[in-house]
Amino acid sequence: MEAQQDEIAEAPQPRRSSIFSRRSAKVEGEVAGEVEAKPSKSLRPLKMIYVEAAKYPTQIAFAFLALLITASAMLAIPAGFKLIIDKGFSQGGDPADIARWFRYLLLIVLVLSIGTALRFYFVSWIGERVVADIRLKVQRNLLRLAPGFYEENSPKEISSRMTSDTTLIEQVVGTTVSVALRNTLMAIGGTIYLFVLAPQMTIGLALVIPAIIIPITLFGRRLRNVSRTSQDRVADVGAMVTEVLGAMKIVQAFNQEAREGERFEGAVERTFAVAKRRILIRAIMTSVIILMIFGSITLLMWRGANGVATGEISGGTIAAFVLTGGLVAGAFGSLTEVYGDLLRGAGAASRLNELLEEEPTVAVPERPLALPVPPRGNLSFRNVTFRYPTRLETAAIKDFTLEVEPGETVAIVGPSGAGKSTIFQLVERFYDPQAGSIRIDGVPLTSADPADIRQRIALVPQDGVLFSANARDNLRYGNWNASDEDIWEAARAANAERFLRELPEGLDTYLGESGTRLSGGQQQRIAIARALLRDAPILLLDEATSALDAESERLVQDALDRLMRDRTTLVIAHRLATVRAADRIVVMEDGQIVEQGTHAQLTGAGGLYSRLASLQFTDGKAA
Repeated sequence: MEAQQDEIAEAPQPRRSSIFSRRSAKVEGEVAGEVEAKPSKSLRPLKMIYVEAAKYPTQIAFAFLALLITASAMLAIPAGFKLIIDKGFSQGGDPADIARWFRYLLLIVLVLSIGTALRFYFVSWIGERVVADIRLKVQRNLLRLAPGFYEENSPKEISSRMTSDTTLIEQVVGTTVSVALRNTLMAIGGTIYLFVLAPQMTIGLALVIPAIIIPITLFGRRLRNVSRTSQDRVADVGAMVTEVLGAMKIVQAFNQEAREGERFEGAVERTFAVAKRRILIRAIMTSVIILMIFGSITLLMWRGANGVATGEISGGTIAAFVLTGGLVAGAFGSLTEVYGDLLRGAGAASRLNELLEEEPTVAVPERPLALPVPPRGNLSFRNVTFRYPTRLETAAIKDFTLEVEPGETVAIVGPSGAGKSTIFQLVERFYDPQAGSIRIDGVPLTSADPADIRQRIALVPQDGVLFSANARDNLRYGNWNASDEDIWEAARAANAERFLRELPEGLDTYLGESGTRLSGGQQQRIAIARALLRDAPILLLDEATSALDAESERLVQDALDRLMRDRTTLVIAHRLATVRAADRIVVMEDGQIVEQGTHAQLTGAGGLYSRLASLQFTDGKAA
């Protein structure tokens, strides 16, 4: 059984397709007027929105009731005018009768206004709630995905989907669906009332409806494809803005403002080119349908006017027919625009649904094995070969075998690209190797829960990654339940106490976007203190002192020496002066181990380590 776990077939794996990969190939065709998006024949992606909204039946019931009231009140207005004309004016213009029917009309208007307010509140509430729920679900799923997913899919683009697409969905739920339902009720109710008023004229009007459906279908498919492409282009713009603003110092330092401006202009123009096509299709669709509707109504009104002249129908009837016909025509006309909005919402829902349906490549086993308690801190690599998902043609790690005993400090050195950082990513199970196995305390990582694995590891990355929060939250990120006393003790050990106490609000001081209010060395010391608070049996140090000056490096190294006692420690370092005291030094090149030993052994061996050391040391001192 153990042999089977160790021998993972190293079969070629197909390159995963990025959920955004199809878009870059379309840009040229879109600008030239050829959209190659996959056609869609339904609004099926909107099912996701329906499922989320269905969780709130009470609010939906109130919204629908208010919608029914407003639609009924709107249709009652023509009936009110009919009574005013036929009952009020026909009785010699008696002011009392006229006042009575106008009071009736004002009552209808009052009901309409109250119903509209209630409809707006409940529909808007549902829209905001659905968007909030979708964002939460997408974010929860994104947090499950392995880092490999974000190599293939831009986090900035995903962020754009979480904002622009969810905003569009909020518009669909909070406005478009409400308008669609209201106009549907008005169209149905109005048509029934028209049959009551003048059946023959209404039959003529009904013959126009099939002619309206045909252009909706023809234009609708094309509009949805272009609408989705338009959303992609808007996402491009948002992603580019985020990228450039986040790297503004580099942009200005290398005088690239003009180039970035041109690049942004190109993205905006591509967005505008697709938007023009969407607007044109929608404008033509709306124009054709309105022409057919109002043209038909005009002809029917002509016939009705002749009926009034011959006494076949009353003046109030023709007035009510005109008003109701206008409402019905407006409802059908609005439905054509609403359909376009629904298509755009379907495109947005489809893009978000892709994120929701994405499955993590590093998943929790159905029956995860528990890691031994208490932890020992043993690490074992057995014939590990690994290729990054985006670089399957090149192995980052080749047939890597290494045993790290509990409490041992092992330094991993070698030139850039040798695979040192990849070792760390495999230990934390951000990726799974294509061949071989990695074990913690005898348990294969692929058989354990990734959360349990990472709970036993403290990481200090090469660049101190901080969050847009206060100092306290950044420090206790490794142990959220840490007290202020624990935080200050860790800060003291990491040589961070002094500058933290000098901050305007101490631990409550906001550190800026990604910690930009601190120097690089200060950021790194906070990262070290965070690892100290983690208090894990396995410690990963990735160039942990690279951003420190000589004095701070000495103090922090002393703290790290204390931290590493009785812990299994892997240290990545380019500065060999920081790893001379390691129990063992592993030298890597091209993803393979080429040497192992102590500093003294490797220096005298005349291999790669000796050559690296000769470049960094002069007369026994670090250069």
